[in-house]
Amino acid sequence: MSKDRKQAALDYHAQPQPGKIAIAITKSCLTQEDLSLAYTPGVAEPVRAIHADPEAAYRYTSKGNLVAVITDGSAVLGLGKMGALAAKPVMEGKGVLFKKFADIDVFDIEVNATSPEHFIETVAAIAPTFGGINLEDIAAPHCFMIEEELIGRLDIPVFHDDQHGTAIIVAAGLLNALELQGKRLQDARIVCLGAGAAGIASMHLLVALGAKKSNLALVDRSGVIHSGRDDLNVYKREFAIDTERRTLTDAMQGADAFIGLSGPNLVNEAMLASMASKPVIFALSNPDPEISPELAHTVRRDLIMATGRSDYPNQVNNVLGFPFIFRGALDVRASRINSAMQIAAVHALCALAREPVPADVLKAYKLDHLAFGPDYIIPKPLDPRLIDHIAPAVARAAVASGVARQGYPGHYPK
Repeated sequence: MSKDRKQAALDYHAQPQPGKIAIAITKSCLTQEDLSLAYTPGVAEPVRAIHADPEAAYRYTSKGNLVAVITDGSAVLGLGKMGALAAKPVMEGKGVLFKKFADIDVFDIEVNATSPEHFIETVAAIAPTFGGINLEDIAAPHCFMIEEELIGRLDIPVFHDDQHGTAIIVAAGLLNALELQGKRLQDARIVCLGAGAAGIASMHLLVALGAKKSNLALVDRSGVIHSGRDDLNVYKREFAIDTERRTLTDAMQGADAFIGLSGPNLVNEAMLASMASKPVIFALSNPDPEISPELAHTVRRDLIMATGRSDYPNQVNNVLGFPFIFRGALDVRASRINSAMQIAAVHALCALAREPVPADVLKAYKLDHLAFGPDYIIPKPLDPRLIDHIAPAVARAAVASGVARQGYPGHYPK
């Protein structure tokens, strides 16, 4: 980033007041009567009601529309272990996206945790405040254990967006791209470079959607994750395959799809050239992809490519998912965000990309035309139809799978 852009980013966060989010009062506070209702003595009545029936908290407090965005600062963006306090701008930014795209309120919470157990206990202790928990920027493998434990202990949705949010957008884009290439997920040979939170969650979701584990080659810093390795944690071991392939170069030969969730410039021309006909390339390292689109297109004219960047077609962006997934979950008071709800989000995204693109979306991206095809396999983040497609699909899946505590409301705000 240039010096001017760096200063612009700092100025944006500092002026006219520090930070990006604030709290707004939702009730009248103009008279003595208003204050007596807002606080003492009137506040005693909802206290008594909630004590008698905990579900009344959803009627008398902001719990039902309030999500905690929580981190320990152990894996902040691509910057690594920056610490809880330094992660606060990112958590505030996530709050901006929740509010902007799905009208969900957020408290950002940064925890100085000495261990995963300490973090779990902290989150569990404050959970009554919230209708949902969004875990963010927590390093693997601890993130898996943290999420599993909190899902088991809490009766509200717990969602690690770096895992499942990424996986949902990747899966939606991949399904559409494979179809455009005349291929099926259940037959496709897929290489995933990066065996952290996003990589492992993406593999889980692809298997749930019909991919065969034997066709998935997960690659970490030591090479292909195969059954002969003795250095695998329990999460990687689940995707160890019987194969003679050992390196990324080996894995890429004849592969139908590549998913990069790792680092810049790790895929070269020879690897790309060795893939099967009509390959799909998701080079999602940000800001520098595993292979640049310019280079990739000079090597293969038959590919479909996605990146994590907004200045290329097919941006894989988590904002396509998490605001609307939580909107649907909150609106039916779901106790969790389960596999059925994630799959519903995938299919809703797939379907929306096939719809005619409205004029306001074209205008927002300064485009004359956009239609389902190699350069448009997933919707654009500024598409206002996302909430009307994804949130209802997630809500209905929650009801159908038995994790909802009330029915689908049937409408969503624009």
